[in-house]
Amino acid sequence: MGKIPSHWRGTCQEGEQFNRSNCNRKIIGARWYIKGYEADFGKLDTSGGVEFLSPRDAVGHGTHTASIAAGSLVENANFRGLARGLARGGAPSAQLAVYKVCWSTGGCSSVDVLAAFDDAVLDGVDVLSVSLGSSPPLTAYFDDSLAIGSFHAVAKGISVVCSAGNSGPYPQTVINTAPWIISVAASTIDRAFPTVITLGNNQTLVGQALYTGKNVNKFYSFVYGESIVSQDSDEDSARGCDTGSLNATLARGNVVLCFQTHYQRFSATAIRTVRTVGGVGLIFAKSPSKDVTQSVGIPCVEVDFVIGTSLLTYMVSTSKPMVKFSPTKTKVGLQSSPEVAYFSSRGPSSLAPSVLKPDIAAPGVSILAAWSPAASSPTIDMTQKELPPENFRIESGTSMACPHVSGIVALLNSMYPTWSPAAIKSALITTASVKDEYSLNAVAEGAPYKQADPFDYGGGHVDPNKAMDPGLVYDMGMKEYVHFLCSMGYNTTAIHLITKSPCPKNQNRNRNLLLNLNLPSIIIPNLKKSLAVSRTVTNVGPEESVYIAQVKAPPGTNVRVEPWILSFNSTTKKLKFKVFFCSQQRLLGRYSFGHLLWGDGFHAVRIPLIVGTVTALL
Repeated sequence: MGKIPSHWRGTCQEGEQFNRSNCNRKIIGARWYIKGYEADFGKLDTSGGVEFLSPRDAVGHGTHTASIAAGSLVENANFRGLARGLARGGAPSAQLAVYKVCWSTGGCSSVDVLAAFDDAVLDGVDVLSVSLGSSPPLTAYFDDSLAIGSFHAVAKGISVVCSAGNSGPYPQTVINTAPWIISVAASTIDRAFPTVITLGNNQTLVGQALYTGKNVNKFYSFVYGESIVSQDSDEDSARGCDTGSLNATLARGNVVLCFQTHYQRFSATAIRTVRTVGGVGLIFAKSPSKDVTQSVGIPCVEVDFVIGTSLLTYMVSTSKPMVKFSPTKTKVGLQSSPEVAYFSSRGPSSLAPSVLKPDIAAPGVSILAAWSPAASSPTIDMTQKELPPENFRIESGTSMACPHVSGIVALLNSMYPTWSPAAIKSALITTASVKDEYSLNAVAEGAPYKQADPFDYGGGHVDPNKAMDPGLVYDMGMKEYVHFLCSMGYNTTAIHLITKSPCPKNQNRNRNLLLNLNLPSIIIPNLKKSLAVSRTVTNVGPEESVYIAQVKAPPGTNVRVEPWILSFNSTTKKLKFKVFFCSQQRLLGRYSFGHLLWGDGFHAVRIPLIVGTVTALL
């Protein structure tokens, strides 16, 4: 690593099992925050060895996300033999500062979050990667510590990248919706973990798992959860292997088949249930998705409902159903990607519908990254053999997608140190891809699968190489963000909590200011007849450039752009244009999607156009 930057003012704060020697030229700063937590939740007990009053990671989440963003190169990285290869973060030469604000109990204090933002700004960070957030309902921006802290960071030129939430595939669940934040959705990659299931009649089926324990090639009795319901439960609960639903006597020593139900949707719950009653394995049938849940102690093979039904048919056809698992394999290139992950939260924003969220999508499914050995509790496989602590682990979530973008932002920041956070965000969004690896329209996992749209992935799937040369950017500064907040209708006291400055007179609830915020997207939540929206672009490509507009109008609308040709030269760096929308029909309760693309023969600067008619039913 190179020398510590001269502008760095951070420190290495000591604590339990962490001292100054744990910092170096890679980890150049580390702080931890407990005062707010203990004021909110009471004193944190670390006597059980599951937490450290220090920056040290006892959970694994922080280590995982940090290594995705800025991890150095590690040969032969793997999770118990799976996904083996060379691991590296998005910006492996970047230096890292850690701000620990959350604890193993799952608690995070708003006071601690704000203190960490303040310290990070004063310390001199260049990018903030924040894999945090609260599920809906969303609080107002003036009452959201992450929105407030990030506002002040962006005011100092620091890009803030956040996870978009894991409450998908349901609409209006996206979080971290402030326009100055880069909110990241999760998408899949083309790596799979096929696991062969062999039945007693030698029929083979394939699911996915993350299990490489020894001696798995052994037949076990096979039972259906609904058929071994406990006396204190019911068949519906046992079908999904919900907590406490299985009879321990009938489950012990068997592999159990469970089905995802309306009330029990998670394989992790079924794993705990089966393990508690002494089962030796689990097959969990669920809606199709690429996400694979890690199982501790027993194998869990995830299949879709078609395979699950085939297994059930086999079980009723024989008096003694048997099943065995083969060790999980790693396969690359067998499944199409990227797809928007099932769990990734969807737009539109429930707090500010005229601001497109999420902004961008990045890999967040079955991501291999570093893991804290302190977070690895001793585990036993099917042969009762204790497994070693983990230095790498496979995890899924928008928490994993966020640092992918953070690493890219760090690279952009090093290439273009004078660019604002808004310009960097624009470069990501306008160059993103809306196609999969086969040049087909990207899809979004869900029930059912569907063609992905901007409420699934924002501008699209991030393309780091194209983001390095965006051609045009939609730039803005803090003045525009202040105007946005004032237009939200907050009172003067609330605005002052965020901005420390008053609103201009007569600006509250100005709908036009909300729609004309210079974002790399246009959303009109409630188009009644016709409307004009303006945007300004800044040329960051060749001085002499001519861009021509191409429009795909959202269905049900007419769209025109004036002017439709933008000419830049040595003296003309910025140009303003207007987009005119005219509604052809009222489709109550629906959004329609299109796009505007500016092209000069070398660059394709694309922004989503979204039109809705979603208000009053009367």
